[in-house]
Amino acid sequence: MEKPQITIVAVPRERFCFARESLESLYENTEFPFKLVYVDNNSPAKLRRYLETQAVLKGFQLVRTEYSLSPNQARNFGLRHVSSQYVVFIDNDVIFSPGWLKALFDCAEDTGATVVGSLVCQHTPVHEIIHCAGGEYMPPEEFTQFASEKQSSISPNPFGSEGKWHIREKIYRQGQRLSEVGDELKRQPTGFVEFHCVLVRTELFQQVGLLDEGFLCTKEYLDLCMTVAKAGGAVYLEPSSLVTFLSHPPAPPLEWSDIPYFMLRWSDAWELASLRHFRSKWDLAETEYFTRRYKRLGWRRHKEIVKPWSRRLAFGHDYEPLIQLLKQWEKKLNHYLSDRYTKAHAQHNQVLSATQFSSQS
Repeated sequence: MEKPQITIVAVPRERFCFARESLESLYENTEFPFKLVYVDNNSPAKLRRYLETQAVLKGFQLVRTEYSLSPNQARNFGLRHVSSQYVVFIDNDVIFSPGWLKALFDCAEDTGATVVGSLVCQHTPVHEIIHCAGGEYMPPEEFTQFASEKQSSISPNPFGSEGKWHIREKIYRQGQRLSEVGDELKRQPTGFVEFHCVLVRTELFQQVGLLDEGFLCTKEYLDLCMTVAKAGGAVYLEPSSLVTFLSHPPAPPLEWSDIPYFMLRWSDAWELASLRHFRSKWDLAETEYFTRRYKRLGWRRHKEIVKPWSRRLAFGHDYEPLIQLLKQWEKKLNHYLSDRYTKAHAQHNQVLSATQFSSQS
């Protein structure tokens, strides 16, 4: 049997409750040959048992970590098991449309693109509201100069330097109905696509190394696409590859088993560290783009945890004093949990390093 040209690496995005529905959708809507490496990122026991069963039934490779990884860490963990020409990174909350994978492959083959992203929709009903149809992060004239300054490696500037480049992230078509703009969407080069569902030529990682794990929770998709531009590659949007990531507006309270990873994934510490790393690595000026994001730290936790629980406690009403009180408590708890994770992760690495050293000796 011929070896598949594509390996899919599935990782958690922010929670685990949609993982089963996503995996079932993957197999129902994918006829193009693929190998699946599923990263079980310290998932809850019930999901872990389900994944173990499905890995045997469907024949995919299940790799597990006993502690939580950031998305890029999880992708790199899966990437180490990839030897195919292409890798497709997917999140564990994505629903797929028929033909989605072959469309990505055909685009890469036809155009020579380094990265190809799907047209991503959001929420339910699926495949109706656009989340990302590509985007840009610099004015065209500045992007041309940025992309032309190729370098073999990127040397970070100290955080706090003025910065040369002005980032301007603009997502195309977000919030628009696919039924109203679908005919206008064509296969085309774009500045960036997002990690919800993205194909990458694996030779890129031989050229530039693995995904940057300094991006803990945000802007990792911009870093990938900026790296491709610096390396002289191309990023394409392929709208005939249609996927949707699941969410429920308005969001219900998270399942208890989802809360620990969600709070870490969108912790103030991880987001602030990611933004600072982004600035430093790419020599970006600290414009309103960054200051606006500093002010919004924790907004996802406010939306998905604080507000739903405040409504429960206030019998369905938005009681502002209670919301503000819960925000203060949640922020303190978030800082405590992220600090505890950092210490535990450091200890785990020390034990792992000692074990590896001992085995080598």
